[in-house]
This record gives sequence, C-alpha cells and structure tokens, in this order.
Amino acid sequence: MTEQKKIDVVIPAYKPGEKFQKLIKMLQKQTYPVHEILIMNTEKAYFPEASVAGLPNVRVEHVTREEFDHGGTRDKAARLLSGDFFLFMTQDAVPADEYLVENLAAAFESPDIDAAYARQLPAADCALIERYTRSFNYPDTPSVKTKADLPKYGIKTFFCSNVCAMYRASTYQKLGGFEKKTIFNEDMIFAGKIILNGGSIAYVPAARVIHSHNYGNLEQLRRNFDLAVSQAEHPEIFALASSESEGMKLVKQTAEYLVKSGHPWLLPELVVKSGFKFIGYRLGKEYRKLPESLVKRLSMNKSYWEK
Repeated sequence: MTEQKKIDVVIPAYKPGEKFQKLIKMLQKQTYPVHEILIMNTEKAYFPEASVAGLPNVRVEHVTREEFDHGGTRDKAARLLSGDFFLFMTQDAVPADEYLVENLAAAFESPDIDAAYARQLPAADCALIERYTRSFNYPDTPSVKTKADLPKYGIKTFFCSNVCAMYRASTYQKLGGFEKKTIFNEDMIFAGKIILNGGSIAYVPAARVIHSHNYGNLEQLRRNFDLAVSQAEHPEIFALASSESEGMKLVKQTAEYLVKSGHPWLLPELVVKSGFKFIGYRLGKEYRKLPESLVKRLSMNKSYWEK
C-alpha cells in the first residue's frame, strides 16, 4: 500500500498465557504500525491485565462463555473498529518477525485482493507428522485464489485461516462479515463468500506466524467433527468441492515423507491419527442423524449446542 492505511487487529482470548504476551509484544514492534488492537476476552476473571497495561493502542472487551461464538464474537469486534483493514489473529499465534503486518498489507496493493493470510510455522515442540502437515497446508510459494481456481485447488480455494488473516474492511462489510453463529470455520465460510462473489484471496508466505498444536486422537476427532458440522451447515459453499480428496492427498504425501525422511516407524501413528480425523469428519457431516447427546459429546465446542 503506497499510503499508510489503518490496520486494526482482533484477538479473541480465553485464559491467555505466555504466547499471548509474546504476540502483544511483537505487534508493538511491527514495521507497519498497528492502529488498534481489540482483544475480545472470554471471562474477565481470567484475563492478565498486566500484559496490556499502559499500551495506548490496546482495548479489551469482555464477553461471557455463553456469549462467545467463533463468528459472532469476531464480527462484533469488527463492528467496533474503524480501520481500513482488519487483521484477525488467535492468542497463540506469535509473529515470527517484525514484518508480519507489513507483508500482509503489501498484498492489498492490488485492488483485487479482498483477504490475505499468513504462513504458519511449527513451534519447536511440534511433532514430526504435524510439522509436515504445516508445510503441506502452508508452503513457501505464494498464491492468489479466485473462483476460476476451483478446478485446480478444490476445497483449498476457500482456505483462509483466522490464526492470522487480514481482510479489506470494505469487502468485509459489503459481504456481511463472519457468520453470527457458527461452531467453527468462520474464516473459510467468509472466504467462500469472497470467492463466490468474484473476489480474490492471497496466501502470503513471507508473512509468518509460529503456530502449531500436538492434538491427541480424540481432540483431533472432535476438531474434525466441528469442522464437518460447519461444512454441513453451509452447503452453498462446501458442496462445491470435496474435502475428502484433499485429506487423502495429505495422508499419502505424509506417508511418503515419513519413509523418505527415515521415519517409517511413524506410519502406524499416521494411520491411527488419520482414522480418528476421518471418523470425526464423517460423523460431523451426518450430525443431523445423530442423537443430540452424542453430538454434544463429539463436539469440541459444546456451548454451541446450547445456544
């Protein structure tokens, strides 16, 4: 962007820890200055006020656990801001350097770009299989996706992660923002709106955050269950491309990587992990056929079913 624009950051938080404090510090060091940081904190009693004390560009809004929604809370934040661009991040995504905001902002020098998301790098404690998954989903090659890319990228045409993603405010408002009630996946649902309305989404690997998880098998099942529920609730987007083919491609390439890198003993672990993911996904796609009590047990976001 040739002229400096106002970039506002939104961070949902719940019992934020050390990574959150690193995130706030790194946002203060960015070469492209942040206009305002709005923290949407769930449960006031758990928020470390000292981590933001004295910072003039930080604002904290508190919501209860009952009020929190993956899409609705983020949308509420956007409605409180006046920036030209909204940068959404999670509390455990730490900028890898001071150029994160600058690199994301640069993508919007093209007036055709409506959203841009960053590369996610594995943390030091990231397990090998998950480390490869990071490189699969976040390669070092930049790309721009439009509706014309659906035959090429399939479901990944709609891929955009609010772990670290920037949106043009005018586009966000024009398309109605994130879903006000969604169990998960508010970023891909909105990305789908962008794509289907003729917009473009940029992947910017030069913009980097350190973010990874070592989920257990049951955690991964529940995560994939919620992912599939969100897809089942939005067929206007996700019926246009299959997620399963992309999942099989990931498993195949991960297996090849484990063998070539000299870690064949991890293949059984890959099979088990992939099985839990697939079971969670299939159950989520068919959640309407399941008893409500089972749905709540399978879901990672149990409060969603009580609203």
